[in-house]
Amino acid sequence: MTIKFSKDHEWINAADANASVVGITVHAQDALGDVVFVDLPEVGKSFAQGEVAGVVESVKAAADVYMPVTGEVVEVNEALRADPSLANSDPLGAGWFFKVKLADASQLDALLDEATYTEFAKNA
Repeated sequence: MTIKFSKDHEWINAADANASVVGITVHAQDALGDVVFVDLPEVGKSFAQGEVAGVVESVKAAADVYMPVTGEVVEVNEALRADPSLANSDPLGAGWFFKVKLADASQLDALLDEATYTEFAKNA
């Protein structure tokens, strides 16, 4: 599994360039606390890398969800919309936010690997 991380605390599993899975990191959900609402992007909408693609709200705060790479949203996690707490209980699994078709796979090279992100998150 090829998971990369952004400095905005999103992860992307790019095992399938036509449907790469995006979510928020364990660090992000820890910082937010109990997630109570998610605003997911529209299927078919394209976003540039770094553009706001959604919102996650918790009992403590609201935060933007940024697109880690340029691409088109091909699926959203309706289970997460129905049960936002999945972002807390399983942020790297069932709590995924959306799937994206990559416009430029080379953008993945600028994202962080797990060890580098873990070190970065310690100081975030």
